Amino acid sequence: MSSAAADFQQDGTGGALRFSGDLSLARLGTLPQRLEKVDGKVASVDLSAVERIDTVGAWVVHRFAARHDATVEGLSPDSQHLFDQVIAADRPAEPVAKRQPSVQRVVGEVGDAVVTTFQTLYGLLGFLGATVIAFWNVTVSFVRPPRRFRFNATVQRIEVVGVSALAIIGLMSFLIGIVIAQQGAVQLAQFGAEVFTINLVGRLSLRELGVLMTAIMVAGRSGSAFAAQIGTMKLTEEIDAMRTIGVSPMEALVLPRTLAAVLMMPLLGFYASLVSIIGGGLLCWISLGIPPATFVQRIREVVPITDLYICLVKAPVFGAIIAMAGCFQGMQVEADAEQVGSRTTAAVVQAIFLCIVLDAFFAVFFTWIGWI
Repeated sequence: MSSAAADFQQDGTGGALRFSGDLSLARLGTLPQRLEKVDGKVASVDLSAVERIDTVGAWVVHRFAARHDATVEGLSPDSQHLFDQVIAADRPAEPVAKRQPSVQRVVGEVGDAVVTTFQTLYGLLGFLGATVIAFWNVTVSFVRPPRRFRFNATVQRIEVVGVSALAIIGLMSFLIGIVIAQQGAVQLAQFGAEVFTINLVGRLSLRELGVLMTAIMVAGRSGSAFAAQIGTMKLTEEIDAMRTIGVSPMEALVLPRTLAAVLMMPLLGFYASLVSIIGGGLLCWISLGIPPATFVQRIREVVPITDLYICLVKAPVFGAIIAMAGCFQGMQVEADAEQVGSRTTAAVVQAIFLCIVLDAFFAVFFTWIGWI
């Protein structure tokens, strides 16, 4: 049964206005136009006889009451709450901000970027501390059960980070070795020193490019996956559910991924360096006529064992950075699905940037200690 159409009645003195019927959008009819014609002073508006009121009806009544400076009475608690919300929303629109001068806008953006950078660095340091604490708790659990180390999760991440990446990293490293050898041979041929192409391929692959290019590939492949997976879990409140049932997200999600990256990066870096040297040797054999036996013998002579040590020292550090950047950015997802994409991008960019910065630091440090 439908409600009566909205209507109002003014008392004899005109000091009060009594509404009745259904004050909803479908039943207002010509009520707003008729209210415009009400003359004189209206001191109060009585809504006790109103059967139903929605946002539009509340807005019409509020606008009339505000114009006549009248009080509104007779609302039920639910209707009063709706009316209060309409009153709270009745405020002038904020003016559009004036366009800033270009120089001021650029300086402001640079300042915001600097603040964001330091905040992210501070957050990463805190996240590193939380990861170390989680690792310590898991290690102590081996002495005082129950054991909290998630062996199956760690092995599964080792497969994803390491075994599944062998093909793409091998192909990339092989092609990089060919490019290094080809470009080096072209330049060294100007001085009749093509034989030193072997030195270039061996040392550059094992000392720098092998592990660095591997870190870039792992950051783009696994670091982004870490951020997207944890970010999606954060968005769907799975991480909050884990905390509710007493499971630590750091131990269940972050630690297996970090351990997998730290353990697999030295192996992947050495594998990438070896494949890169093979690619360079193949080009030297085809283009320069250097047989594989001579190439291998020359590699053994010119590449010191310290280059291998450098590769194995840098690799786990890069792995820890990649894993923590991915997991940290995944944990920062808050509002919507768009943040999953933006945080994933930030994780890859931060991981690659930090790896390159640390690679430069390692280059200076190892030269300083005499590993040249």
